[in-house]
Amino acid sequence: MHSTNMSESHMPNTAADYLVDVTIVVPVYGGSSALPELCSRVAATMQSAGLSHEVILVDDRGQADAWGVIGSIAGGHTDVVGLRLGRNFGQHAATICGIANARGKWIVTMDDDLEHPPEAIPSMLAAGDDNHPLVYGIFEKRTHAAYRNLSSELMRRMLKRAFPDLNEDYCSFRAIHSPLAKQLDRFGLNRPYIDGMLSWMTSSARTVRVPHGQRQHGKSTYTLRKLLSHAANIFITFSHLPLRLATYGGAALAAVSFFYLIYVVCGRLTGSITDPGYASLMSVVLCACGIQLLILGVVGEYIGRLMGATFRRPVYLVENQVGGQVAGTTTSLSPP
Repeated sequence: MHSTNMSESHMPNTAADYLVDVTIVVPVYGGSSALPELCSRVAATMQSAGLSHEVILVDDRGQADAWGVIGSIAGGHTDVVGLRLGRNFGQHAATICGIANARGKWIVTMDDDLEHPPEAIPSMLAAGDDNHPLVYGIFEKRTHAAYRNLSSELMRRMLKRAFPDLNEDYCSFRAIHSPLAKQLDRFGLNRPYIDGMLSWMTSSARTVRVPHGQRQHGKSTYTLRKLLSHAANIFITFSHLPLRLATYGGAALAAVSFFYLIYVVCGRLTGSITDPGYASLMSVVLCACGIQLLILGVVGEYIGRLMGATFRRPVYLVENQVGGQVAGTTTSLSPP
């Protein structure tokens, strides 16, 4: 039982240091029924490409029957490993769990719902090299509902403004060179965001156009509430933008209040204002209190993140493992 935080001196550097060519990491939450087809398509694709591989399925405790499905697949395929987390830690934490236990020279991350076609993996790997350790598979046309595509596009535009270095074509379908991927566990963030972390580590990313597969099993578990929560986590964890907006909002309110004060004083001196009035006074007071509470809330979110890092809570905990021989199976991941 140990942590897999790795220093750069322990990073594998040659082909002999890797046990397989490719590790495919799949966080499993709501698409367990698609896993048998996913694994069979991955195996067929890797065999035709002449690449050795392993598949790591990480159960993020989304469905009660997911672990049974993973165990059944791992029992019949020596190249499939199943890891079950202690509770639901989130897609990005589950993905980092799989990456920390990967043994491939390249690590491919993909969703469990078959919207990411396994057949596109060889082309993504071909686009990557030592100078371009990160490759995103971008969709020619998304098959999501219109509202989902619209919200995703708005999110991309906002993130691009908040993080100028962020690859605007970011996606959970990624091919990452192992030395780069293994550095993700060094952040120790309780609520990680992989694409933000990758954009901080490297700007050498490429993109490959891939078809967007049609979901054939179940439905998306990303509700509007979860999407908004995820967006708030990204902005608060990886950007000072909310604090800056709070500062600008406070400055604007102070300026408006100052000019209103001048107006009231001048009106009082000239006699045009004999009684400022209860309504205008309460409006200013309530507006000021509202802005102050908003700023306090933003600051509180940042303090909460700092407390989480100080407590050194693990990013994830692995409860069970089935199949394969994962080197150094991680039971916890904590900051260095």
